[in-house]
Amino acid sequence: MKKLIDDLLKLQTLQTAAAKDAKPSPQIAALRAEIPLPILAHFDRLVARGKKGIAVIRRQVCSACHVQVPRNVELTLMHGGDIQLCENCGCYLALPETAPVELPKLTPKARRKRAFAVAAA
Repeated sequence: MKKLIDDLLKLQTLQTAAAKDAKPSPQIAALRAEIPLPILAHFDRLVARGKKGIAVIRRQVCSACHVQVPRNVELTLMHGGDIQLCENCGCYLALPETAPVELPKLTPKARRKRAFAVAAA
């Protein structure tokens, strides 16, 4: 499912770029061939109405309609179980790409100071 969502995101960005140019891209045709027909039909219907076909969830909010998305929808996307639609606008939902967060290495002495400061507060 992750690959399908990524393909939809790529398709949307390529189509918006191709709308500015009059020349169709062969990448668009290749991506459209990989996406299942019912999903592609729903995506095209949204785009024909002037909406986004796929929206990113940021802070539990759909970036297309700005309505809060239920937590279970976000968790389903995190686990890659199924494609999800926004209950309000009907856009396909995707999670933003996040870089792994690296925590600083603490020495044993710094850990003790930190633990003491938290306990004293």
